[in-house]
Amino acid sequence: METDAIPQPAEEEAQQIDSADLVVGILTELGSDAISRMCGSLQALPGPARIAILQHDTRNGPAATSPDAPSIFFVPSLLTNPDGPGAGPLGMAETYKSVFAAGEKLQSRGCCIVASKHESSGAHWASELARPLLEQNVDLVVPRYAQHRFDGLLNSGIIAPLIRSLYGRRLHNPMGPDFGVSRRLFQKLLGTERSGKSGANGFHPLASLAPAALCDNLSVAEVHFGARVYPSPDWTNASSILAEALGPVFVDMERNASCWQRTRVSSSVPAIGQASRVLNDSGAVDINRLVESFQLGNRALQEIWALVLPPYTLLELKKLSRRSVEQFRMPDVLWVRIVYDFALAHRLRTINRDHLLKSMTPLYLGWVASYARDVQADESMTPDQRFERLALAFEAEKPYLVSRWRWPDRFNP
Repeated sequence: METDAIPQPAEEEAQQIDSADLVVGILTELGSDAISRMCGSLQALPGPARIAILQHDTRNGPAATSPDAPSIFFVPSLLTNPDGPGAGPLGMAETYKSVFAAGEKLQSRGCCIVASKHESSGAHWASELARPLLEQNVDLVVPRYAQHRFDGLLNSGIIAPLIRSLYGRRLHNPMGPDFGVSRRLFQKLLGTERSGKSGANGFHPLASLAPAALCDNLSVAEVHFGARVYPSPDWTNASSILAEALGPVFVDMERNASCWQRTRVSSSVPAIGQASRVLNDSGAVDINRLVESFQLGNRALQEIWALVLPPYTLLELKKLSRRSVEQFRMPDVLWVRIVYDFALAHRLRTINRDHLLKSMTPLYLGWVASYARDVQADESMTPDQRFERLALAFEAEKPYLVSRWRWPDRFNP
């Protein structure tokens, strides 16, 4: 399908769309060639399927129906904030919700969201997310990216092993951000939001999708993708990133406590496709700087940490802060218990939640330094091997979390 064959926006035509088999939300910039290839791959889905494509950024792509793909419709207006000029796009959570709302309005069988930039064009990702929804009746399709050693460490060091230990399924990227979501699952989330059952914080799609599917025993699968493009780590802004990412995860953890406390062991999920090799993995981090940040935090945040962490953990952190950079290593068990204790303090509102999560930053940077030393010392160790070892530690220490969660007064620091 040539991009020149795609007509200019036809707003009245978009308004006439009353149903679609699939809604695809494009939340990242894709060039017109990539969009054309994406449409070509979507046309190969079983059907023929009527597909509505919602675009976050329409500068490089179409916004109407293509005569070469009459079953594909472009509806860009649903992903922008209509409240006046200069209002800009909706926030990430609201944008995901708008895709689900479009899926409900159009009575679609599912929604796919492509939110990542990719090392390759990524034009086929939408169809790979959609195929399990349409062919196998999977309720949640999550990506498994080919990963460089120092990409996505917040996910690999906290979020993925935490979700695995809580809900018992081995998802490598439970917060996407690329997803395939069935009608059953997005209706569940939208219904929870409208009923107010999710509490004052509402649900955050990136944090809530996997737990909602797993707690209801819905069908979940992973799709092997190539490498996504991550922004360069901004260690100076790590505290804000940490708070924004972990806040919704901890809120959802509190909401689903009755579910995850019943889970004892983890199991894998079906994986679709072949794993891709990561080439030219030459990334590195400044271990000296990370250790210095940890040591500074250990001196400045003792009073706050003492409200969150038990005496044994505080003592181990003090010992760790006295080690040289060459000897610095944070044991997995220590790191796992720190994450669990911060989740508990978030639930109990021990201190202001935003301050709490930001105070975790030096500890996280210390873990990153320790991880970097491990993988640099052993060139044969792959990221998957190192993260599997960490995930097993999260699972082994789960009884510690459950005990403290159920009887926090017995374990006050």
